[in-house]
Amino acid sequence: MSDLSVPMLDLKAQYASIKDEIDPAIAGVLESQWCIGGPEVQALEEEIAAYCGTSHAAGCASGTDAILMPLMAIGIKPGDEVICPTFTFFATAGCIVRLGGVPVFADIDPVTFNMTEETVRAAAARCTNLKAIIPVDLYGQAVDMDAMLKLGEEFGVPIIEDAAQAIGARDAKGQRVGSRGLYGCFSFYPTKNLGAMGDAGIITTKDPEAYDRLKAMGNHGMKPKYYHSEVGLNSRLDAIQAAVLRVKLKHLDQWSEKRASNAAFYDRTFAEAGAKTNATPLDEGDFPLRTPQPPTLPATHIYHQYVISVPGTIRDDLRTQLGKKGIGTEIYYPLSLHEQACFTDLGYAKGDLPVSELAAQQTIAIPIHPELSDAQLEYVTGNVIKFVNQCSPIAQV
Repeated sequence: MSDLSVPMLDLKAQYASIKDEIDPAIAGVLESQWCIGGPEVQALEEEIAAYCGTSHAAGCASGTDAILMPLMAIGIKPGDEVICPTFTFFATAGCIVRLGGVPVFADIDPVTFNMTEETVRAAAARCTNLKAIIPVDLYGQAVDMDAMLKLGEEFGVPIIEDAAQAIGARDAKGQRVGSRGLYGCFSFYPTKNLGAMGDAGIITTKDPEAYDRLKAMGNHGMKPKYYHSEVGLNSRLDAIQAAVLRVKLKHLDQWSEKRASNAAFYDRTFAEAGAKTNATPLDEGDFPLRTPQPPTLPATHIYHQYVISVPGTIRDDLRTQLGKKGIGTEIYYPLSLHEQACFTDLGYAKGDLPVSELAAQQTIAIPIHPELSDAQLEYVTGNVIKFVNQCSPIAQV
């Protein structure tokens, strides 16, 4: 098989496929000079709300602000505790700390890499001033929202769903992520399945009062003009990004289906080589590679990332080898949040959240974007299987 180039993501190819739609949309904003707010932003908010199955969506400047603003809205203040997973992107916990709150880290399920009822309960047992729970739909797979909502009701705290990686995914009830908690938080960072051409985010809610407050909060807490009932943020979704996102939203389900098709190819090919899913521990079986466990319908996975697990002793060598072959990879995430230097004052020690720590050593994401060709998919799997086969006699979990 000849060498190919397989980028982790190919945004140029995506743009080329919809250039005839994107360029006129941007030109329309330039001609209108509705640069902030306006009809494009309002239309996007309505379309995202309808897509996610909520009544309202409030645009904001980034996925980070989409987490920060709900925390501000529920009144998080210094000393307040918020449970979130330790195995996630930094912003989930960073927003808590930005308000003076205390992130209480929960471990993850080894199959889905999401928090579970048991891991949240373990975290809650360490709390004395719990004010909210932020579950994350990691890699594009919905968290167990039934369990999260049950815990929120039991503990008397709101659920703020960090769905930044999972727009369009459905949970075990068949409902779209971001539709069942008090707030759903979405990122439109360019690398997301639905990506803008810069930073952008949105917050979904079924509460009209919460929507009105979010809209004012993102505009310096101003309502009406030049009257401020609270100190807000400058976090407004600009019209060019909204116009781009409106075009891309029309293609999102098709792109998600292609990602799922690519994932199914990976699943089959790796299984034929001897791989098991994450439901089987990595130290069981002869071929040390694990693939995502597909969800059971009506739940769906939109495969923002396709993450495999291999023994930690060979993970970085696998990444190096794939890089030499022109295959892009990424590690999401190489260090759990409770092990980050900026959170040492929280008092966590190595071994406190062992599933997350092991995932940080063993996981690697391989290309899954919808622009992949059959030849590229075969090239990726062929090189992964070849390397793991060479290492399997000596690999240790």
